[in-house]
Amino acid sequence: MTPLDPERTALLLLDLQPSILARYPADAVLPNALALRDAARAAGALVGYVHVAFTPEEAAAVPPTNATFAGVAERMAGAVPGTTEVDPRLGVAAGEPVFRKIRIGAFSTTDLHDSLRDRGIDTLVLAGISTSGVVLSTVRDAADKDYRLVVVADACSDLDAEVHRVLTEKVFPRQAEVVSTAEAVAELGRG
Repeated sequence: MTPLDPERTALLLLDLQPSILARYPADAVLPNALALRDAARAAGALVGYVHVAFTPEEAAAVPPTNATFAGVAERMAGAVPGTTEVDPRLGVAAGEPVFRKIRIGAFSTTDLHDSLRDRGIDTLVLAGISTSGVVLSTVRDAADKDYRLVVVADACSDLDAEVHRVLTEKVFPRQAEVVSTAEAVAELGRG
C-alpha cells in the first residue's frame, strides 16, 4: 500500500447508520469500520462521517423522476429518531465532522469538499454501505476533485456480493487503491 500522511488523510465512514445497517450484514462491516476509526484516530488522521437524512421539506421536494430517492426520502423523513444518524457504536468524537446528505454521493449535497480542502486533506480512505451506492458515487466524484483515494474493500458492503466484487476488483482500481482493513490499519500505524 502506498504510504499515507495522516496530516493529509481523512477516513470517511459512509452511511453507517442504523436504518441502513439493519439491511446489511453489519457484523462484516462495523468491526472493520471501528478498527479503521481507531487506527485513524491514533495516527492523527481526520475521521469524518457522512449520513443520509431528510427533513420533511427536503423529502417533499424530491421529484417523482428520482428513481432512487422518490420513495426513500419520504420514509426517511418519517423515520424513528436516531435511525438516520451516524450509528452510535461508531462513537463520533468531539471535533470529528459529520455531514448530512440528501443524495447518494458524499459530496453532492454537503460542504465536504470545502471542509476537507480547508484542512489540507488530499487523501481519502473510504469505508461504508453500499459499495454500489455511496462508495461508488463518492469514488467517482472524489476522483474528479483530484483526491488520492483508498477504498477499504472489506469495510464496504453491498446487497449484491457480485456487484461488490466487480466494483472493488475491476472498477475502483482505475481510480483508487483498493486494500483490506488490515492493510489500511497497518499503514495508518506507520504514520
